[in-house]
Amino acid sequence: MLEILSPAGSPEGVIAAVQNGADAVYVGFGDFNARKNAKNFTAEEFRKAAEYCRARGVKVYVTLNTLVSDRELPAVAEQAKVACRYGADAFIVQDLGVMRALKQAVPEVPIHASTQMTVHNLEGVKLAAAMGFSRVVLARELSRSEIAYICKYAPIETEVFAHGALCMSYSGQCYMSAVIGRRSGNRGLCAQPCRLNYAASGHDAEYLLSLKDNCLIEFVEEIERLGVACVKIEGRMRRAEYAAVVTGIYSRAIKDKKSPSLDDMRALKSAFSRQGFTTGYYLDQKGPDMFGVREEESKSDQVIFATARKNYLNGEFQRIPVRFAGMIRRGEPAKMAAVDDKGNNAVTQGPTPEPAFHKEITSTMLQTQLHKTGGTPFCCIGVKSEVESGLSLPTSAINEMRRDLLAELLEKRKDLPPRREGEFSPGYRLLNREDKPIMTVSVMKISQLSKELAAMKPRILYIPVEELKKDRTGLEPFLEDSDISIVARLPRIIFDSEKKEVTALLESARELGVKEALIGNVGHLQYVKGLGFEARGDFGLNIYNSQSLRVMKDLGLLSATLSFELRMEQIADMSKCIDTELIIYGRLPLMLTENCIIKNSTGVCTCDNFSGLLDRQGASFPVVQEYKCRNVVLNSKKLFLADKRAATSSAGLWAERLMFTTENAHECAAVMKRYLGQGDYEPGTFTRGLYFRGVE
Repeated sequence: MLEILSPAGSPEGVIAAVQNGADAVYVGFGDFNARKNAKNFTAEEFRKAAEYCRARGVKVYVTLNTLVSDRELPAVAEQAKVACRYGADAFIVQDLGVMRALKQAVPEVPIHASTQMTVHNLEGVKLAAAMGFSRVVLARELSRSEIAYICKYAPIETEVFAHGALCMSYSGQCYMSAVIGRRSGNRGLCAQPCRLNYAASGHDAEYLLSLKDNCLIEFVEEIERLGVACVKIEGRMRRAEYAAVVTGIYSRAIKDKKSPSLDDMRALKSAFSRQGFTTGYYLDQKGPDMFGVREEESKSDQVIFATARKNYLNGEFQRIPVRFAGMIRRGEPAKMAAVDDKGNNAVTQGPTPEPAFHKEITSTMLQTQLHKTGGTPFCCIGVKSEVESGLSLPTSAINEMRRDLLAELLEKRKDLPPRREGEFSPGYRLLNREDKPIMTVSVMKISQLSKELAAMKPRILYIPVEELKKDRTGLEPFLEDSDISIVARLPRIIFDSEKKEVTALLESARELGVKEALIGNVGHLQYVKGLGFEARGDFGLNIYNSQSLRVMKDLGLLSATLSFELRMEQIADMSKCIDTELIIYGRLPLMLTENCIIKNSTGVCTCDNFSGLLDRQGASFPVVQEYKCRNVVLNSKKLFLADKRAATSSAGLWAERLMFTTENAHECAAVMKRYLGQGDYEPGTFTRGLYFRGVE
């Protein structure tokens, strides 16, 4: 049966979810989770919550799903140990360096790959399994056909977001809050700039980045048939009553096979919605109908919440099967025993029965009383009894014995078997390289290339793989220069249904002599290697610490691009076991979207004639086409560090990259000339990025 995973942003949230049928809850413990502003658990609160859940057969997953710096990793390992001792059933992780640390510190606790790892194809799931993950939370943008294909061949469990907020960007690939406000979504402090109003291309379209909440309640049976192991309800930042209402409706739909009624749908909308819900990604029906904004809470919503709270604070969801045995014999104390689904057993005895003068006790009467487990998490599934005739035993005595048995079982269920722990070891620190970083260049279009740029000899030219099949005239000077390596840049998203086309593009690139590919997702590594290409890692891998670099080396990458959310001090401090690269110029990518912003706002595909998004302050954010009509939202200001080369060049880097997006060929050449110290180019407005100020 599908596991229902519910949010618990507070201790009361745990009760709300558990008492409405959740099979598992996910909680934030400590400082390293993607909802730092939720009421995350202290150690003692977590211990009590884990014990409460364990007694009721509910699993507890701990979110450690943020990017973590080298200096923070020891604290993460220690927090994981505490959570392990108190009964964490799994850790949800984004950062591959954290994954590596947990494998050392708490080797017996399963690890789930967070949706922030942006796993969206079968190869990504397979690689996650090879790295030691036991479950993958799939990208929310997948359609049911893509999910079905993955589940058919997946070697580990898959989890799907079924209900709750949808980010406009692919999770893990959104840097908007970090770059424009220093509040990093990848570090757990997203300020949700996507929920603000934006205009586009002279149109008055509003809230172009604010998606409605997902709601797949009508498809849970189908999702189970696809082979999905777990459906997740989003909402740790929301109130406990929200978790109660939504979990209860999904529980009835999954466990009782009860289709949602009109009242259920109204209750879901009252609990939280943004002008209704969407099934757009699941049904592969993307478009403007998927967008909406939060509505004001009504009095009827408050009534629903009050009722939900009263119910979960005053009831017990009966989920634990228990069997009883009773023996009532003349001249002996009454004896009873109980055993639960985990083999825990309890035995008790009561008063000696007396001869019956009015009403004798029968096996049927005894069974009736033992089935009355209301107010406890137990449900009786069977009673064996031996009752001699002609005897009387007070009902109150039977009830007291039943209560004693269930109380003892509940205590025994809280016990936690010891689990092995280890020590996190960061390993020896490698000295930074002292030679000057090489210069690399990435472009979006062949039209951005020129003989002048080629003459400046960038060591590597990254170019989208789909561009390599177009008119190659501008590429000729780079192909003819043996000192320049051309690397095919893969899109960050490649669905399984798109691999055949991308394979053809890579084979075409190989005919040009291209031998390497730049990848921004773990799901593309074995794919390109299987086609005979060497792989380099792009910024989409979110490399934030030395341990992640070790993972990249173990996976066989030639190089890795560091996260542009790092500070220069952190970059210099990293132990670089693999060639590392840093983006030092360009419009940083803020979002990667499955929904086409351009078509949604204009009604037509005008990728080459779109002025971008305008925020409330009048800042313009260019929107460019990604592979298969996906979009990338770019920063309004260009990253410019030509006058800061002393700092970047002394950080032990292998390469520094100029990332060209909206520039024409003349601008590209002018920028590189300035970075080589030969020109005076400077953008009209620019930013230093996060390298000198960092993120929260």
